[in-house]
Amino acid sequence: MKIYLAGPDVFLPDSIEIGRRKAAICARHGVSGLYPLDSAVDLSAADASLAIFAGNEAMMDAADAIIANLTPFRGPSADAGTVYELGYMAGRGKFCLAYSNDPAVYVERVKRIYDMTKSTTGHLIDGDGLTVEDFGLPDNLMMIHALDLHGARLVTPRQRPADIWHDLTSFETCVRLAADRAKGKSD
Repeated sequence: MKIYLAGPDVFLPDSIEIGRRKAAICARHGVSGLYPLDSAVDLSAADASLAIFAGNEAMMDAADAIIANLTPFRGPSADAGTVYELGYMAGRGKFCLAYSNDPAVYVERVKRIYDMTKSTTGHLIDGDGLTVEDFGLPDNLMMIHALDLHGARLVTPRQRPADIWHDLTSFETCVRLAADRAKGKSD
Protein backbone atom coordinates (compact mmCIF):
# COMPACT_ATOMS: atom_id res chain seq x y z
CA MET A 1 0.00 0.00 0.00
CA LYS A 2 1.28 3.47 -0.93
CA ILE A 3 0.35 6.25 1.49
CA TYR A 4 0.54 9.97 0.76
CA LEU A 5 1.89 11.73 3.88
CA ALA A 6 0.17 15.11 4.00
CA GLY A 7 0.73 17.87 6.51
CA PRO A 8 2.41 21.10 7.44
CA ASP A 9 5.52 19.10 8.36
CA VAL A 10 6.96 20.34 5.05
CA PHE A 11 7.34 23.80 6.64
CA LEU A 12 9.45 22.61 9.59
CA PRO A 13 13.16 23.51 9.60
CA ASP A 14 13.92 19.76 9.69
CA SER A 15 11.20 18.80 7.20
CA ILE A 16 13.41 16.37 5.26
CA GLU A 17 14.32 14.49 8.44
CA ILE A 18 10.65 14.30 9.51
CA GLY A 19 9.81 12.87 6.09
CA ARG A 20 12.55 10.26 6.48
CA ARG A 21 11.29 9.33 9.95
CA LYS A 22 7.74 8.97 8.67
CA ALA A 23 8.86 6.89 5.67
CA ALA A 24 10.87 4.62 7.98
CA ILE A 25 7.83 4.07 10.22
CA CYS A 26 5.79 3.18 7.14
CA ALA A 27 8.45 0.73 5.94
CA ARG A 28 8.59 -0.96 9.37
CA HIS A 29 4.87 -1.68 8.99
CA GLY A 30 5.14 -2.94 5.41
CA VAL A 31 3.67 0.08 3.61
CA SER A 32 5.27 2.82 1.52
CA GLY A 33 5.15 6.48 2.53
CA LEU A 34 5.09 9.15 -0.19
CA TYR A 35 6.29 12.43 1.31
CA PRO A 36 5.54 15.69 -0.56
CA LEU A 37 9.19 16.77 -0.48
CA ASP A 38 10.24 13.55 -2.24
CA SER A 39 9.80 15.37 -5.59
CA ALA A 40 12.60 17.71 -6.46
CA VAL A 41 11.38 21.15 -7.49
CA ASP A 42 13.51 24.13 -8.46
CA LEU A 43 12.09 26.72 -6.04
CA SER A 44 13.63 29.56 -8.04
CA ALA A 45 11.70 28.64 -11.19
CA ALA A 46 8.86 30.94 -12.23
CA ASP A 47 6.35 28.08 -12.04
CA ALA A 48 7.65 26.51 -8.80
CA SER A 49 4.30 26.64 -7.01
CA LEU A 50 2.54 24.94 -9.93
CA ALA A 51 5.28 22.30 -10.09
CA ILE A 52 4.81 21.57 -6.38
CA PHE A 53 1.04 21.31 -6.85
CA ALA A 54 1.37 18.99 -9.86
CA GLY A 55 3.96 16.81 -8.13
CA ASN A 56 1.85 16.45 -5.00
CA GLU A 57 -1.27 15.69 -7.02
CA ALA A 58 0.63 13.03 -9.00
CA MET A 59 1.78 11.43 -5.72
CA MET A 60 -1.81 11.45 -4.42
CA ASP A 61 -3.03 9.83 -7.65
CA ALA A 62 -0.39 7.09 -7.24
CA ALA A 63 -1.27 6.52 -3.58
CA ASP A 64 -3.85 4.13 -2.16
CA ALA A 65 -4.36 6.14 1.02
CA ILE A 66 -3.55 9.36 2.83
CA ILE A 67 -2.37 10.08 6.35
CA ALA A 68 -3.00 13.77 6.98
CA ASN A 69 -1.40 15.68 9.85
CA LEU A 70 -4.31 17.86 11.01
CA THR A 71 -2.45 19.32 14.00
CA PRO A 72 -3.52 23.00 14.12
CA PHE A 73 -1.24 25.14 11.98
CA ARG A 74 -0.99 28.93 12.30
CA GLY A 75 -4.37 29.09 13.99
CA PRO A 76 -6.99 26.89 15.63
CA SER A 77 -7.47 24.56 12.66
CA ALA A 78 -5.54 22.35 10.26
CA ASP A 79 -3.31 23.56 7.42
CA ALA A 80 -5.42 24.60 4.40
CA GLY A 81 -3.25 22.70 1.90
CA THR A 82 -3.52 19.52 3.95
CA VAL A 83 -7.29 19.92 4.14
CA TYR A 84 -7.39 20.20 0.33
CA GLU A 85 -5.31 17.02 0.04
CA LEU A 86 -7.61 15.14 2.41
CA GLY A 87 -10.64 16.23 0.38
CA TYR A 88 -8.90 15.32 -2.88
CA MET A 89 -8.25 11.80 -1.63
CA ALA A 90 -11.73 11.38 -0.13
CA GLY A 91 -13.25 12.54 -3.41
CA ARG A 92 -11.35 9.80 -5.22
CA GLY A 93 -12.56 7.13 -2.82
CA LYS A 94 -9.12 6.51 -1.32
CA PHE A 95 -8.59 5.35 2.27
CA CYS A 96 -8.33 8.42 4.51
CA LEU A 97 -6.55 8.57 7.85
CA ALA A 98 -5.49 11.59 9.89
CA TYR A 99 -4.12 12.60 13.24
CA SER A 100 -3.80 15.71 15.33
CA ASN A 101 -1.33 16.12 18.16
CA ASP A 102 -3.68 18.62 19.79
CA PRO A 103 -6.54 16.63 21.37
CA ALA A 104 -8.61 19.72 22.29
CA VAL A 105 -11.94 20.20 20.55
CA TYR A 106 -12.10 22.94 17.94
CA VAL A 107 -14.06 25.45 20.00
CA GLU A 108 -11.50 25.22 22.83
CA ARG A 109 -8.68 25.93 20.38
CA VAL A 110 -10.58 28.94 19.03
CA LYS A 111 -10.98 30.22 22.61
CA ARG A 112 -7.18 30.10 23.03
CA ILE A 113 -6.79 32.66 20.23
CA TYR A 114 -10.00 34.70 20.04
CA ASP A 115 -12.44 36.25 22.46
CA MET A 116 -15.86 34.69 22.05
CA THR A 117 -19.30 35.65 23.28
CA LYS A 118 -22.81 34.28 22.87
CA SER A 119 -25.14 35.74 20.28
CA THR A 120 -28.73 36.65 21.13
CA THR A 121 -29.68 33.21 19.74
CA GLY A 122 -27.21 31.46 22.05
CA HIS A 123 -24.55 30.62 19.47
CA LEU A 124 -20.87 31.25 20.15
CA ILE A 125 -19.56 34.12 18.06
CA ASP A 126 -16.15 35.66 17.53
CA GLY A 127 -15.18 39.33 17.62
CA ASP A 128 -16.48 39.80 14.07
CA GLY A 129 -19.88 38.39 15.00
CA LEU A 130 -19.31 35.17 13.07
CA THR A 131 -20.59 31.87 14.46
CA VAL A 132 -17.93 29.53 15.83
CA GLU A 133 -18.61 25.90 14.96
CA ASP A 134 -19.34 24.04 18.20
CA PHE A 135 -20.25 20.40 17.62
CA GLY A 136 -17.73 19.04 20.14
CA LEU A 137 -15.52 17.87 17.26
CA PRO A 138 -11.72 18.19 17.04
CA ASP A 139 -11.91 20.34 13.88
CA ASN A 140 -14.29 21.42 11.14
CA LEU A 141 -17.10 18.90 10.63
CA MET A 142 -16.28 18.43 6.93
CA MET A 143 -12.84 17.00 7.73
CA ILE A 144 -13.99 14.90 10.65
CA HIS A 145 -16.88 13.30 8.76
CA ALA A 146 -14.75 12.78 5.64
CA LEU A 147 -12.54 10.62 7.85
CA ASP A 148 -15.54 8.85 9.40
CA LEU A 149 -16.98 8.02 5.97
CA HIS A 150 -13.80 7.40 3.96
CA GLY A 151 -11.41 5.84 6.45
CA ALA A 152 -11.03 5.96 10.19
CA ARG A 153 -11.71 8.38 13.01
CA LEU A 154 -9.19 11.14 13.70
CA VAL A 155 -6.36 9.81 15.87
CA THR A 156 -5.38 12.05 18.79
CA PRO A 157 -3.29 11.52 21.91
CA ARG A 158 -4.90 11.69 25.36
CA GLN A 159 -2.67 14.65 26.17
CA ARG A 160 -0.92 17.13 23.93
CA PRO A 161 2.72 16.02 23.53
CA ALA A 162 5.48 18.40 24.59
CA ASP A 163 6.62 18.67 20.95
CA ILE A 164 3.53 18.57 18.73
CA TRP A 165 5.58 18.70 15.51
CA HIS A 166 8.02 15.88 16.21
CA ASP A 167 5.99 13.38 18.26
CA LEU A 168 4.99 10.69 15.76
CA THR A 169 3.03 8.40 18.11
CA SER A 170 -0.38 9.27 16.62
CA PHE A 171 1.10 9.12 13.12
CA GLU A 172 2.33 5.59 13.80
CA THR A 173 -1.15 4.59 14.98
CA CYS A 174 -2.46 5.71 11.58
CA VAL A 175 0.26 3.70 9.82
CA ARG A 176 -0.76 0.59 11.80
CA LEU A 177 -4.39 1.08 10.75
CA ALA A 178 -3.34 1.39 7.11
CA ALA A 179 -1.05 -1.65 7.33
CA ASP A 180 -3.85 -3.69 8.91
CA ARG A 181 -6.17 -2.72 6.07
CA ALA A 182 -3.49 -3.62 3.50
CA LYS A 183 -3.03 -7.03 5.14
CA GLY A 184 -6.78 -7.60 5.08
CA LYS A 185 -6.87 -6.95 1.34
CA SER A 186 -3.99 -9.35 0.68
CA ASP A 187 -5.37 -12.22 2.81
